Amino acid sequence: MVVSFELFSKVCTSWQRVLLTASILTYWLLPTSARVIIHSLPLQVVEGENVLLHVYNLPENLLALVWYRGLLNLKLGIALYSLQYNVSVTGPEHSGRETLHRNGSLWIQNVTQEDTGYYTLRTISKNGELVSNTSTFLHVYSSTFICGHPSFPAKLTIESVPPSVAAGGSVLLLVHNLPEHLQSLFWYKGLIVFNKVEIARYRTAKNSSEPGPAHSGRETVYSNGSLLLQNVTWKDTGFYTLRTRNRYRKMKLAHIYLQVDTSPSLCCDTLDSAQLSIDPVPQYAVEGGSVLLQVHNLPEDLQTFSWYKGVHNTHSFKIAEYSIVTKSISSGRAHSRRETVYTNGSLLLQDVSEKDSGLYTLITIDSNVRVVRAHVQVNVHKLATQPVMRVTDSKVRLQSSVVFTCFSDNTRISIRWLFNNQSLQLTERMTLSPSKCQLRIHTVRKEDAGEYQCEAFNPVSSKTSLPVSLAVMNE
Repeated sequence: MVVSFELFSKVCTSWQRVLLTASILTYWLLPTSARVIIHSLPLQVVEGENVLLHVYNLPENLLALVWYRGLLNLKLGIALYSLQYNVSVTGPEHSGRETLHRNGSLWIQNVTQEDTGYYTLRTISKNGELVSNTSTFLHVYSSTFICGHPSFPAKLTIESVPPSVAAGGSVLLLVHNLPEHLQSLFWYKGLIVFNKVEIARYRTAKNSSEPGPAHSGRETVYSNGSLLLQNVTWKDTGFYTLRTRNRYRKMKLAHIYLQVDTSPSLCCDTLDSAQLSIDPVPQYAVEGGSVLLQVHNLPEDLQTFSWYKGVHNTHSFKIAEYSIVTKSISSGRAHSRRETVYTNGSLLLQDVSEKDSGLYTLITIDSNVRVVRAHVQVNVHKLATQPVMRVTDSKVRLQSSVVFTCFSDNTRISIRWLFNNQSLQLTERMTLSPSKCQLRIHTVRKEDAGEYQCEAFNPVSSKTSLPVSLAVMNE
């Protein structure tokens, strides 16, 4: 039975003197036998899901137990349970979504990010004394959260899809790991961020994009941050920079080098018969494997060439330098003993990890001190592990809603959904979170009953979760 807030106040009145006079030191000096333990089930909860704050080792011979929001404010009561009368009493912080069980556990339904914070359980003996005081912190993740368990925020990265594009084709600069609480993002042509080279910007509040001075009419910015370039030409070759800003005005930068494949006849302003270029072999590498940065069209009368990690040709980023005259190789500060330089200019990376992903720069110098640069993007991925899927309720009523969440331990992965072993066809009643790791079905119908799975994939592998069955009941 749930009792009104007025009764909550009356029931609590007799205990308020005891609780209010109990200082922080009193809490620290509680009997060692009263070590109540609280676990969140599940450990990671996403908005829209349900969570159980499960209580273990509850003391015996109790008169009542009380749940509060926060650590010390006794006015923020959620609910009180009288073990003597088997009565549940709601408090001022009760939202209508909380259920307090006789074993002390607190069930919270359809959580939101506003539910994030400390929760405190106090137990009271039959003598009216405070027996235990236990707090736990509940973190409710946003639906934009990539449903994994990273120990730190994943790095903002950009991937060219396809890795290389022919003149006249289209390419998507696909963005991974957009920061949370995104407010706006900006795309620039080149490495330097300033207004003259701004291609376009996107504002989340308006859900709209605006062209910049460098917009050619062929670029489209999407809400996930990605940039589509259509009908590319050789002039589109070069660096592109993405700048993001969140609501706390924290900014992040990411760069990518776009290689446009052209024939010499298209490059009307150059007399070179062939352009210096680099191909990663394979285009997508598996962690622990090797990548060969294969060089094509080294300049004639070459004197030296140098490899750098990143886009800056400073000593800190130099991997190695080769001298044609002395036929010698000198290692730089960025050399990790996993790199091998060949006389044809190519660079072999062995035992690669995700940290090796990024841009690499080759600089050549000929006898006329002519400097030529080329860049290549290296993409290293871990093999995907099997994701785990959860559902808010496996048995739902008609016209209710249900949320599926896909959890993966991998970073830099994409999510797709399956229904009865087929690709899920989204309807107007279904919505995906921006990272696609959460599927919500509004106003459930009979035809929604069946088996659901999620697939975590990247360019080198994919894994599918075990199926979760959804039953739809009339009542």
